[in-house]
Amino acid sequence: MSDHAPVILDIAGLTLTDIDRARLAHPLCGGLILFARNWKNREQLTQLCADIKSIREDLLICVDHEGGRVQRFRTDGFTHLPPMRSLGELWMQDGGQGGSAMHATDVATACGYVLGSELRACGVDFSFTPVLDLDWGESGVIGDRAFHRDARVATLLAKCLMHGLLQAGMANCGKHFPGHGFVKADSHTDIPIDERALHAILADDAAPYGWLSATLTSVMPAHVIYPQVDSRPAGFSRRWLEDILRRQLGFQGAIFSDDLSMAGARIIDGREVSYTEAAIVALDAGCDMVLLCNQSVESEGGVAVDELLEGLEAAAKQAKWVANARSDDRRRALLPATPSPTWDWLMAHPAYLRSIDLLI
Repeated sequence: MSDHAPVILDIAGLTLTDIDRARLAHPLCGGLILFARNWKNREQLTQLCADIKSIREDLLICVDHEGGRVQRFRTDGFTHLPPMRSLGELWMQDGGQGGSAMHATDVATACGYVLGSELRACGVDFSFTPVLDLDWGESGVIGDRAFHRDARVATLLAKCLMHGLLQAGMANCGKHFPGHGFVKADSHTDIPIDERALHAILADDAAPYGWLSATLTSVMPAHVIYPQVDSRPAGFSRRWLEDILRRQLGFQGAIFSDDLSMAGARIIDGREVSYTEAAIVALDAGCDMVLLCNQSVESEGGVAVDELLEGLEAAAKQAKWVANARSDDRRRALLPATPSPTWDWLMAHPAYLRSIDLLI
């Protein structure tokens, strides 16, 4: 087995194919990300996760499951979680000066506990949540996924949600560093550019990352260019990841690239790059893991995934990329340390039932 398995990939369907199994067994594969297309019901998801773990116990099974419009599993008993903005609105019900703020923190913890517990009961290890972007009212792709415009409110609500995840035995992921909420463009289809100076970003959008440096277990940087800081998007920038996030803000956990198939990841230094090139630049900049999503459903049936795995393997042999054992330690640290609950146990567990009451 490799001492660094940085690739997080995806699969097309409800069960594993022989090709999926071969990719997941590749020594450079560290896990996979699930989507709504991989969901039929709890029984199917639980079996799929068990099949994945039968290939390698250390594979990290991930999902984007935040609440609101970004929630991959919504039927067969999964609780419909609120968008994070609703927690910020609850905080402000009495002007943010009294009991509503305290109640909002309790609801945020309940939200994290329900989110983490339900996923873990089906065998999912990890969710890319919470969003730490600020709600500037400009970004359609972030929008109500953000807690609040005020970095202090967003930070405290996120911390409470992460407390709930921790109670469920799940790690967390703050995204999208240093902040995606200020720009209008969607990095799935564009390359957003934020023209603000570094001091302005650090004083506002990036502030939660410093305040949560001892709480965050992982971070996902934005496919956004901040030209006054670096000409490269944050996820490909050593300045942002190593100098600012790790050294200046003190973050010690794992760093995931955002999806390398997004438009914001395909142009680096003014040039369109291959997935392998993008992955190498991201890893060299300080990412521990790289995501390549939605390629298994392309007409070629995931050729891009194979090209990335083979390309990284060749790059390692040619010393164009050096595996990092510390990066893999950070990946493994995101795996749950406690046994998963059963769904039946969860449905009778007092902490879960109280959390459900708070969310209804």
